[in-house]
Amino acid sequence: MNPGSSVANPIDFLATGDARQLGEILDAVDRDFDEIDGAVVVFGTTGMWRVDDVYQVLHDKMGSCRKPIFPILPSVVQAAGEVSRFHAMGHVNFADEVSFGYVLSRINRLHTPFPEAARMNVDAGKIREIINSSEPGFLRDGNVFELLCAAGIPVVKQAVIHTLEEALAQADAIGFPLVMKVSGPLHKSDVGGVALDINDAEAVKATFLRLMEIEGARAVVMQQQSAGIEIYMGAKKEPPFGHLMLCGMGGVFVEIFRDVSYGLVPLSREEADSMITRLKSLPIIHGARGKEGVDTDLIVDAMLKLSALLELAPEIIELDINPLLGQRDKLVAVDARVRVG
Repeated sequence: MNPGSSVANPIDFLATGDARQLGEILDAVDRDFDEIDGAVVVFGTTGMWRVDDVYQVLHDKMGSCRKPIFPILPSVVQAAGEVSRFHAMGHVNFADEVSFGYVLSRINRLHTPFPEAARMNVDAGKIREIINSSEPGFLRDGNVFELLCAAGIPVVKQAVIHTLEEALAQADAIGFPLVMKVSGPLHKSDVGGVALDINDAEAVKATFLRLMEIEGARAVVMQQQSAGIEIYMGAKKEPPFGHLMLCGMGGVFVEIFRDVSYGLVPLSREEADSMITRLKSLPIIHGARGKEGVDTDLIVDAMLKLSALLELAPEIIELDINPLLGQRDKLVAVDARVRVG
């Protein structure tokens, strides 16, 4: 190295240093210093001469050294041509030390990789049968719940009805109290398409007739009325990564609080558990102020089954289960929608 250079940390081979010296320094860092884990190369220029040879050495050493090398090239104007050529060789760089320090700190906080994805026992044949027979667009309510059942996700006792006679017969079969929902409109609550606490045949008759008058109504979904903490699960196809899965508090809370966590399919059990523990609403899910909570193992199992469903049905573009109603010993899907393409 030239007289006046520093061999402390940081190493400084001065403005008069050349490409050969940079190569020797990087080789020494790579081979001779066990306590050093990588090299940050800060190299600028006044623009009075070309520095292609320095960037070529940097390129070569980034390919041959065992330890990582991070280039900080502040002369984005004075050496614009050389930096552009460096990029063309397949590299990126930082323009200053501050941005590098920021990114390094973010990387340091990244979660360690999760273990291999969990494998769940689902009815693959039934799932493919439903998907293969479906037209692009939103699935009908009956097919949606068939799909969830094939994935092993418990659903509330229900029936899709088209006539008043069916409604009266199914009311006795399912048992009071009932919930009745219009099938067809996408946002049922917005059009007054959900009725709760239906306790007798007269209420069934009046509610069925009213719901079928709503614009776009195709049928009525009749369900056994259930109670519990509302949980949300969903998924959205995000090419080229596959499906992004979501979970959070359900009902209107998912839109108001936006307390939702994310994970990529296929999920491992550890990742699904992490998605739940990241929620700010976790104390509510566990049970707050004497209210019975939900066993989070049930939520994890449902998420893994949903993950398996999405793997078997890549045609699903978006999926929402909102809500699942959870109690200490059970979790059932109450409302869901699925769009395929």
